Amino acid sequence: MQEVFIQLCLTLLIVLGVSFIMRILKQPLIIGYIFAGILVGPFFFNLLSKSETFTIFSEMGIAFLLFLVGLHLSPKVIKDVGKISLITGIGQIVFTSAIGYAIGILLGFTPIVAIYIAVALTFSSTIIIMKLLSDKDALEKLYGKISIGFLLVQDLIAIMILIVLSAFSTGSGGSSVLIWTLVKGGLTLAIFFPFSYFVLPKLTDFFAKSSEFLFIFTISWGLGFSALFVFLGLSIEVGALIAGILLSMSPYSYEMGSRLRTLRDFFIISFFIILGSQMVFADIKEFIVPVIIFSLFILIGNPLIVMTLMGFMGYSKKTGFMAGLTVAQISEFSLILVALGVKVGQLPQHILSLVTIIGLITIAGSTYMIIYSEQIYNKISGLLSIFERKNFKEKDILKKQYKYILIGENRIGFSIMKSFISSKKDYLIIDFNPVRVKKLCRQGINCIYGDASNLELISDINLQNTELIVSTIPEKEINMAILQMIKGSNSKTRLIVTARRITDAFELYKEGADYVILPHFLGGEYVANLIKEFEKDKGIYKKEKEKQIRDLKERLKEGQEYPKTRRE
Repeated sequence: MQEVFIQLCLTLLIVLGVSFIMRILKQPLIIGYIFAGILVGPFFFNLLSKSETFTIFSEMGIAFLLFLVGLHLSPKVIKDVGKISLITGIGQIVFTSAIGYAIGILLGFTPIVAIYIAVALTFSSTIIIMKLLSDKDALEKLYGKISIGFLLVQDLIAIMILIVLSAFSTGSGGSSVLIWTLVKGGLTLAIFFPFSYFVLPKLTDFFAKSSEFLFIFTISWGLGFSALFVFLGLSIEVGALIAGILLSMSPYSYEMGSRLRTLRDFFIISFFIILGSQMVFADIKEFIVPVIIFSLFILIGNPLIVMTLMGFMGYSKKTGFMAGLTVAQISEFSLILVALGVKVGQLPQHILSLVTIIGLITIAGSTYMIIYSEQIYNKISGLLSIFERKNFKEKDILKKQYKYILIGENRIGFSIMKSFISSKKDYLIIDFNPVRVKKLCRQGINCIYGDASNLELISDINLQNTELIVSTIPEKEINMAILQMIKGSNSKTRLIVTARRITDAFELYKEGADYVILPHFLGGEYVANLIKEFEKDKGIYKKEKEKQIRDLKERLKEGQEYPKTRRE
């Protein structure tokens, strides 16, 4: 016991030291965790000879991470992005497998080895991507929701493949094991979904009377459901995810998420340490060329496949690009798949070394690509137009003249859009969510699909008589570009933009903004005005309350919620 404790402490000290170096070098901490895992692995200090504790920590980290992801995946979100996620997830697997197999054959691998490598290359690391998206506050963005969707589609397919291979490795029938496992999982969901609708709300109301009680319930629910699914022959990932989804509609989901975040961050470190410690580098000199070719295919080819599929479905080049970067690495499922292939005797041992080094390269490369995605996109956006479908109907709309233009309709823009409509002036709404655009168009609202970062679209608009442009997009770089373009061509147009930080607001004002919306400060300013008005009108609170309730009901009907990542 003491030996394990000392190993744990020494490992954490090494993680701290490597993380400190990463922070000084301004590198992603995830890369530091993986390198720390390599250091404590068998090639260097060999501190994980008794790694059962870290393995348990790793599994708990995975469970907490996907449980929190499930808290974001309400049935409404699944409905909104389910179709595009399913098509993109399956399409990416099909195309990546086909191209990967062709590359494997051309490199001289046997057909069975090429198939294994090709399938292994299709799976992306849900755990790493969830962590990166969470760090970037991107889980509630459109591309974040879509990415979560198709990554989960990948995981479900990977789990099915692994179940069949595991059955073959033990000599039992693969198809019968898969069918029986799916039946057990389906029956479990059939029981628990009604339970979550009728019983779970009353339970959470009871537990929420004490914050500590709610904390214990949240941990028990997430880990308990994960354990149940492991017992049924499924996986921790699926169980934790569904546990979160069942609680996603609870009014206490914000509080649950915020309290579990620290636990998630601590335990998920163990996953990256285990991943690094399992890296195998033997015999890799013989496979330098295949490693480079396959790594480039994953880092560049996989995002291109996703961008093509999403462009065909009508999404903007930026949404496709951001979502595409999330598949630019292989996952832990890839390593498990190849390891099982070695176990059943269908693959030689050195193929595991090949896939492992591809994993390290692509995980590191994709991490940098996702962290610096905005900067990368700004440099290459002009080359990505081929991945965006052109809507010829919009060309006619853009020729008209508009007094008011709103860029970004959701949340903040919703009230602004209503004021535009009530003004009786010619207006135009631009939004990058094609599902939302279709809904607004069906309501008779003058709306087109477009990405604010695509300045070509804005330049195509006839701005000669435009009085006001409002951008609810909080990205400073996008608003700066809009300001520079509009102020340079039409000095009469008033520009209202949005910022997250006070320093950003000052820069936007310096660039020529007429007003900067700072969402986090608007509520306090509004309440201050209410307090002043109360001296004149004692019924002001009741009036504002009734007005707000009507507005909130309308927003809820439109599917709007406050981003959960802010509270997590």
